[in-house]
Amino acid sequence: MPLAAEIYYFVHSKEEADQIPIVLIHGAGETHLYWPPEIRRLPGYQIFALDLPGHGKSPGTGQQSITAYCTRVTAWLDAVSLERIIIAGHSMGGAIALMMALEHPSRVVGLILLGAGARLRVHPDFLASSANQVNYLTAVKMFIDWGFSPQAPSRLVELASQRMVESSPQVLYGDFMACDGFDVTKRLSEIGCPSLVICGEQDRMTPLRYAQFLVDRIRDARLETIPGGGHMVMLEKPREVMDVMQRFLGQVTGNRSHQTEL
Repeated sequence: MPLAAEIYYFVHSKEEADQIPIVLIHGAGETHLYWPPEIRRLPGYQIFALDLPGHGKSPGTGQQSITAYCTRVTAWLDAVSLERIIIAGHSMGGAIALMMALEHPSRVVGLILLGAGARLRVHPDFLASSANQVNYLTAVKMFIDWGFSPQAPSRLVELASQRMVESSPQVLYGDFMACDGFDVTKRLSEIGCPSLVICGEQDRMTPLRYAQFLVDRIRDARLETIPGGGHMVMLEKPREVMDVMQRFLGQVTGNRSHQTEL
């Protein structure tokens, strides 16, 4: 994986270079690997999947505000010379995507929000446990238990847990602090780009009412509910998420191979 502006990233390039690139932003305590291969290698598009600062293979430390993460992502865009993008974000990554659309509207031509919300209050138990080195594994277990639907394969849940444990307690705590302080409920009407909001039917962390709130207030937004999916909907239902993303991207980019009605 290459490095730019102290951010490691995975890149999947298609043969043609005329399409708007897609940038994938992971959630709290995660890495780019939380985007499954079906999405990281979405056919017909140039895809960039980042490890946020302090996560995965990116050096440095995590941030404690969504605004700070937005600044780092913007610096990365400048470093790799991406002027106009479609940005997809999961959970905390969705908050970063929303902030990017608000602060850099000329650069963000489309939004894909998964397990996202205009406000992301964090349960006090998550904050307390993640702040304590001794209780860190408890915090990870709580987060993973809430993140997946009851039907999720046990091996998938185990792998996600193992990957999250690799993050330091300071990074996860900082991410939770960033989420807890995030609130753009009064600014959603400022967003004018086409937006796709994806919600797992069984998401307990950012349930359907969060997604509906976004769709009701973003001017050009549409909602897709994924049956049987939890908060980690893209891991649990990669094919279903890929399909709705492809249809949306086909309409936004004019890619005829995927341009069908939603």
